[in-house]
This record gives sequence, structure tokens and C-alpha cells, in this order.
Amino acid sequence: MGLLVIGDVVTDVVALHEAPVATGTDTAADIVLRPGGSGANTASWAAHLGADARLLTRVGFDTGEWHQTELLRDGVRPHMRMDPDHPTAVVIAMVDSAGERSMLTNRGAGGLIGLDDWADDLLDDVAHLHLSGYTLFAEPGLRLARTAMAEAAGRGVTISVDPSSVGFLHEFGPGRFLHETASAKLIIPNLDEALLLTGEITAERAAVALSETYGTAAVKRGPDGALLARDGRVTATAPGVAAEVVDSTGAGDAFAAGFLTALLGGAGDEEALASGCRAGADAVSLVGGRPRIRRSPSLGSNQLYPLDTD
Repeated sequence: MGLLVIGDVVTDVVALHEAPVATGTDTAADIVLRPGGSGANTASWAAHLGADARLLTRVGFDTGEWHQTELLRDGVRPHMRMDPDHPTAVVIAMVDSAGERSMLTNRGAGGLIGLDDWADDLLDDVAHLHLSGYTLFAEPGLRLARTAMAEAAGRGVTISVDPSSVGFLHEFGPGRFLHETASAKLIIPNLDEALLLTGEITAERAAVALSETYGTAAVKRGPDGALLARDGRVTATAPGVAAEVVDSTGAGDAFAAGFLTALLGGAGDEEALASGCRAGADAVSLVGGRPRIRRSPSLGSNQLYPLDTD
């Protein structure tokens, strides 16, 4: 049974700089182009870890075929529409010497994903639906998320959500987010997102509060590991995994993939948290948000097609 992820594909422009960014002049940096996007990263890491991972997304006219090829190479089964009028989402990530990043974001075609991208057969042979929070932060995506969660709940498919961005979450409204994602039984926030959603001041209290809403909450704490609460109490913790931090892009997405893949494989809470932490540690040791490529599957089974322009 598969894992269906709904979320963005993004063209990441990653600039690694040692010195602070200088205003009005040049700052030396190593700059690379990488495929990214929270949903796409999660699907790619899940496939890398052995899951039957599918991704529903929308790409632009400029780089859609490249992104399709990269996802297939990662082992993901992409369900994507190519928008003829908008570019693929782009993020410029400026990464400092500590691996922390500041981002400039243009959601492009990804911000237009909506009900036209949905098909009832997307949930065939799917055991779990995972939503990237970015999907909810624009009205077309919010309508899509509502439909997808309703269809999944009707089929008995379990649902998880990753809030994805504390900035967009603040603009959207924490209370509204909790309401719109109430049918999910698992939330996977980072610490800042968990605190914003609950108004609590510690990871433990935030996890407990979120578990009272969703049933289960796995809170990512970066180098400090992760903890999980079920039904109002903390039931599992995992320490951080030592890693040489190169770029933190995609670490939370990798954690979600490791955690979900382990749970779907029958792992217990502590083992699943540990799997998520290992994947997150692997991610920060790489530039960009995707795993290293280990296989090259056939590119024959693609589902990239242009939007109707009538």
C-alpha cells in the first residue's frame, strides 16, 4: 500500500555563504540549483527509504520536465500537471556557515494547485495521505486539501499534515489551520510551528496539546531529536543524531518521510521517531532537500500533461 503526498515541487537556488550578506554589493557564495519543495522532498525521501511514494503536485512550463525526471529518478510516482502560464515555484535559500537558511519564495504554479488536479483514483492502493501545509495556504489548494482529506477519511486512509512554514502559518491563522486539518490524525510540526499552534512554551506541552486535537503529534526539535504524544501524553522520545550540518534545507521533510515510512512498515513510536531523526540528519549533510540518487528507474510511466487552455 502506498503513501500519497500532496505538496509543492520547487526549484531551489541554494547559496552557501560564509560571510554575512552585504547590502548593496557582492557577497561570495557557492550557488547550486537543486530540485526541492516540501511535498516533493518528503515523497523523495520516503521512496529512498523504501516506501511506495506518490506525489500530487503542479509544476510550471519552465522546468516541469526536469522536475518530473528528478522525481522518477528518486523512485517517486509523480502525478503532476504542467501549467502553461506560470513557472514552477522558486525558492532562493541563503544558507550561512551554521547551516541556517533564509528564504525568498515565489510559489508560482504550486500556489495554483486545486481541485482540477484531483482524481478519485489517486487514493487507489494508498494507505496514508500526507499533506504539506503549503497546500492549504492558497484558496485553490485549500479546496483541494478539503476534498482529499474527505475522500481519504471515507476510504479509511489515514491522514497526516506538516504545517511546513511558521510564517505562512501565522498569516493563515493557527486556529483556522487546526480547524481545516481536523480530520488528520497525525501532525508533524517543528518546534516553532507547534508552539505557534498551541500557545505553549515547551515542546512537551505543545505536543500534548496537539495530540488532544489530532490524536498523535510528532514534534521535530532539530539537533535535539523529536518527541511524540498520543491522546494527551508524551509516549516516546528520540535523541538527535550527530551530523555535519551543511544545509538544513529539507531536514524536516526528510524526518516526516523517515517517520511515516517506519510507521507504515509497522514500527513502534520510538523506532519511527528514530528513523525520522536519522533521515533528518542525513538531509542536513547534503546541499538541497533531496536524498542522494541511488537508482535510475524507467522514465516510461510518467503522468506529466499540460493544463487545458480552453
